[in-house]
Amino acid sequence: MRGKDLEGMARRIRGKVIEMSHRAETPHLGSALSCVDILTAAYGSVLRIDPGAPADPGRDRFILSKGHAATALYAALAFHGFFPESLLDTYASHGSRLEEHPTPNCVPGVEAATGSLGHGLPLGLGMALASRIQERPYRVYVTMSDGECNEGSSWEAAMMAPAQGVVNLCAIVDFNRWQATGRSCEVMALCPLREKWQAFGWSATEVDGHDVKALAELMQRVPDGSGKPVAIIANTVKGKGVSFMEDDNNWHYRVPTADELSAARKELGLS
Repeated sequence: MRGKDLEGMARRIRGKVIEMSHRAETPHLGSALSCVDILTAAYGSVLRIDPGAPADPGRDRFILSKGHAATALYAALAFHGFFPESLLDTYASHGSRLEEHPTPNCVPGVEAATGSLGHGLPLGLGMALASRIQERPYRVYVTMSDGECNEGSSWEAAMMAPAQGVVNLCAIVDFNRWQATGRSCEVMALCPLREKWQAFGWSATEVDGHDVKALAELMQRVPDGSGKPVAIIANTVKGKGVSFMEDDNNWHYRVPTADELSAARKELGLS
């Protein structure tokens, strides 16, 4: 997809995410909105994957480790043809295949059950190692929350990946600087985050996490020739795209009213 198309897709995903939160009365809206551009870049420009053959053994893998942002993943998958968009309207309803956190094989394109933070990167590392064993040149992308960088299992995987010379693994940290109860770098001493990943042996860089083109360019360069796994610290804004939600941690818990949904869609140019 081209730049304008990617921007339009990101707006569509944001609009649908807010609508899904309103209809199902589910939280984590701010966290979903902060990672939309990462998902847009991945599915619109980077991943070598066919919606018509989502289980192809040679496909690239994408894991949304921050499973509480599942609405963004579901919307991205539906808008790229992995399953009918009408299924999004059943999100979090009784008996729906789309639960609040992704479950294995709930819909085509979902690679793993996530939401128990700290598991996505170890899973991605295992998949990347499997590609070597199976001699399949696929790439593995894992999108993590910054709060997930509190977890010891994340750093165990971060140490193992360079030790094993895993070059087809990319960790993307959605660094929106909020966790459930406070600012990320006040809850734990995460900063400086890029330097920490570098010290663990990764080829680490920072990027505007809402610049879809820049994100896509970095993600396309995996492996990047450094002989190391790749870490992208995506500087994002929680609640991105809607002025009255941006950088407001109340939207970790709040559900939008009908009026707020209407106002958000208007800001996004979707009304």
